[in-house]
Amino acid sequence: MTNAFTTRTVDVTTGSSRTVHDLTATCEDFLREAAAGRDGLLNVFVPHATAGIALLETGAGSDDDLLAALDDLLPADDRWRHRHGTRGHGRDHVLPAFVPPHATLPVVEGRLALGTWQSVCLVDTNVDNRERQVRLSFLG
Repeated sequence: MTNAFTTRTVDVTTGSSRTVHDLTATCEDFLREAAAGRDGLLNVFVPHATAGIALLETGAGSDDDLLAALDDLLPADDRWRHRHGTRGHGRDHVLPAFVPPHATLPVVEGRLALGTWQSVCLVDTNVDNRERQVRLSFLG
């Protein structure tokens, strides 16, 4: 019998600029081994106070639109009480209230059951932290 629960941590370099990093292929690679054709749930979690997980279309401008919307909603200026790091870094600590640090996704026959244009993405507006970890956990 295979394990009902499998988890792995992956390292992601987000660089020194705001980014939407597509994790879909990483999730699919993990599920090939962890799910082994079974149904279940994939939980994607980023254990950082300044990053989140989003489902959205990438490559057609939606990722840039999300970053622009976050800039409008959470400007990188001096209004924030949380003031260490680069100018406006306090907004990065508010980001997870809008883009949560986790997502739980259905897995059918070992594959992510996403919509046609959906991708699993790490959203990171914190230019001070270039290295992130993402925990992938399969229950099935």
